[in-house]
Amino acid sequence: MNKPETPVKKVIELEEHVVKKLARERNHAVAKFPLLFTLLTAFGIVATFYGFEHLIDQVPLLSENPFILLAVGIGTLVLTGTLYKKLG
Repeated sequence: MNKPETPVKKVIELEEHVVKKLARERNHAVAKFPLLFTLLTAFGIVATFYGFEHLIDQVPLLSENPFILLAVGIGTLVLTGTLYKKLG
């Protein structure tokens, strides 16, 4: 005997359908306008780095002590690299 579909399953199926449709449309747009999407991607990356720079400028300890900033940055890279290796 077939169980009736729950509302949660219907919502999940609808979400999957919408995501697949949006992915197809996005891929079509990327293929049609590759330069536009490359420029938008570059803008997003630059804006993120610029935002991080301004956030760091707001923390006096980091903005006034570049060696501490360097140590925090290297420590973060080491920590995330170590976590990445442990997870992999």
